[in-house]
Amino acid sequence: MAFIQMSILSKSLMRTVPVNVILPADKMVFPGMPEPPEKPFKTLYLLHGVFGSYIDWVNGTRIQRYAEEHDLAVVMPSGDNAFYVDQPGANNYYGEFVGKELVELTRKMFPLSRKREDTFIGGLSMGGYGAMRNGLKYWENFGCIVALSGALLVEDVAKRTNDDPFFLNRRDYAEACFGDLSKILDSDKNPKYLVRQLKKEGQPIPRIYMACGDADSLLPANQDMAAFLKEQGADVTFEVGPGAHEWDFWDTYIRKAIEWLPTDKASQGMNSGNVGI
Repeated sequence: MAFIQMSILSKSLMRTVPVNVILPADKMVFPGMPEPPEKPFKTLYLLHGVFGSYIDWVNGTRIQRYAEEHDLAVVMPSGDNAFYVDQPGANNYYGEFVGKELVELTRKMFPLSRKREDTFIGGLSMGGYGAMRNGLKYWENFGCIVALSGALLVEDVAKRTNDDPFFLNRRDYAEACFGDLSKILDSDKNPKYLVRQLKKEGQPIPRIYMACGDADSLLPANQDMAAFLKEQGADVTFEVGPGAHEWDFWDTYIRKAIEWLPTDKASQGMNSGNVGI
């Protein structure tokens, strides 16, 4: 399993952005077993949550092991605390970066499949929202969306005030991320709006996997989104499991999500845990 740490110059953000990549290109098979066929890798673009960075998924979960088990490439960019949406005033086009530019750049760099059905986007909390929003907005790039404990709070964000001292709950912070909050519900910042637009235009809605902990304060928002998706006829799988807004839950459910994704059955290989005598 190759683990690659790199920096790329983004036109969408006009700066250098750190990215981690898991690439199962160096897998060694056991003696006597057939070599796996050479073909482009299916790919998961995986987004971190608020206060996080591009190293979170590797530090907090066994994502490298799960990716290797499924011959899945995983690309993990840094998205600051910006909710992966475009912020023209600051020239921070995070949505365009993760939904389009990053896909194009990494396909040039690595042997990744260029097929929509082999390309997935996922994330947790803020990244769960970012995956949902950008997976729907850039539907032509992504066949599946994974949202774990998604911060799917657009309706709540639209009503915020500046009474709360914590910046994440303040209206001015929400406006810095999402722009004019009076327009957010009828904009591409709202996943429900995007679903309605895809249906109106006769475009395919990516398959969606959602999961949230039974002790997570975001559970009602996730239940509401899952119900909406089902009402709209989307292919959605929603699971509620024991846990709160924490890494034990995300480690368990990113594995379940990867098992849900249409990956190939991986060949067994050797790694540092398989050394025999």
